[in-house]
Order: sequence, then C-alpha cells, then structure tokens
Amino acid sequence: MVVRGVHPAPVEIPDAVHALAGWYVGWGSVTPVWRNDLGGLTFRLEGAPLLPGPDTGSRPARYLKWVPAGAPCPDPFAEAGRLSWARRFAVVPKVIDVGRGDDGAWLLTEELRGTSAIEPRWRGRPRAAAHAIGEGLRLLHDTAPVADCPFTWTPAARTAALPAEARAAVGRPPAVDRLVVCHGDACVPNTLLHDDGTFAAHVDLGELGVADRWSDLAVASRSVARRFQDPQLVTEFFAAYGIAPDPDRIEYYRRLWDVVERHRTRLWR
Repeated sequence: MVVRGVHPAPVEIPDAVHALAGWYVGWGSVTPVWRNDLGGLTFRLEGAPLLPGPDTGSRPARYLKWVPAGAPCPDPFAEAGRLSWARRFAVVPKVIDVGRGDDGAWLLTEELRGTSAIEPRWRGRPRAAAHAIGEGLRLLHDTAPVADCPFTWTPAARTAALPAEARAAVGRPPAVDRLVVCHGDACVPNTLLHDDGTFAAHVDLGELGVADRWSDLAVASRSVARRFQDPQLVTEFFAAYGIAPDPDRIEYYRRLWDVVERHRTRLWR
C-alpha cells in the first residue's frame, strides 16, 4: 500500500485503516486527505485492482472516514443514516459500508464529482467559491423536506450534554426565523465545486438535522471569511443565498457553535 501525501499535516495511518483499505479495494493506494480537531481522519482509496474497470484510471475512488474509539466526532453510523436519507433530495456521498471495531468506527463512501472549496485552486477564485457555497446551502435548505426529516439539530439538542455553565454561556436562542434541514457543518471544506466554480455537492453531514437556517448560515459565512481571509466575501455568500445578514442570530449561532466545539475538544484532549 502506498502513502502518497498528507493534508493538512502528517498523520500516522492506523493499522485498522490499512486493514480496511486492503479489505475494501485490495492493494491500491491510501492517501490521508483530512484530519479534524477531534481525532477524525479521512482517507482517499484508489488504484484498486479488485474494483471493476477496464483500466486503473477508470476504477472509482472511495473515501474512508475513520473515527478512533472515544473521539467526540459524529458517529459514522449516524452519518450513514443521514446520508442515506439526504441522497433523495441532495447531492451527497453514497454510502458503501459502515462498521465498528475495538479501535474505532468507519464509513466508506463513493467519490463525488467536484473538488473541495478548500483546495488551493479556489484561492484564486474566492468570489466564485463564496457564491457557490451560498447557492449550495440555499439549495439544500429549499429542497430537503423538514416534515420528513427524522433528525434534529436544534440548540436544545446540541446543548443537552453540556455542563450547566456551558449552557449558560450559550444563552437562550432567538426566535426561529425558518426551520430547514441544516447541513450541520456547513463550511468551505465541506462544499464541493465543479470545475467552472458552480456548486457540486455537500459532504460531511454527520450532524444534519432540522434547525433554524441561521444555524448553518452563521458558521458558513464565518468559514468563508476565514478560509479565504477576506471578510468582504461574506457579502457574496449572503447574496448568493438570497438573504440579508441577521447580526443577532449570527452572533448567537456562532457562540453556540464555539461553546459546543470547545466542550468536545476538551473531551478529546
């Protein structure tokens, strides 16, 4: 098995991931492509001789998401359920397999067309990327039916496991503007773009669920400003989505995000 590269920093590939890659695709290559702050790792599997195809180039790549035991990441089984539901209404990865062992849990999905908006190529076209991220989020919010969604991402659900002082730091949520099926981690890395810069797909939907649309809008707009290092791109994002910024809701939902993430980080470290 060949390790070809690492992003965003060197990682040690767990033995269980080596075993899974060999099991799923045979002796191909495994490339670490992402590591989050909570211990989760994502790998690209390709060049697989056991997958069908007339030549190596046509054999489909797959993505293996690995969550070590005890890591406070979204559970792969929970994400698999959300992806399977969302595929009826949105372009999201197709689940191939999901499993759990003593060392951790994993999710295997098919590759989608498009490249992540975090890739270097989009730094040269940040306005196009910001626009596509806004359009893609609006498409999800307008298309996925709230009434049929079995998952929730409300402030009450997100803060239920927090200590009392953390819940107090979040405060009371503002009145709901509009309930939608939220992505749950709407950000630059989790949006795929076509080569022409238009929206292609959503990935990493482990916390998809019904909530006020500002739960997504607040963190997605901040991600756009930070990742492209240009606060002015927030205007492009909101224009593409089709809404004016709501400072009070933005402040609350960013605070909620930050408090929850700090709590998770402390659990992991």
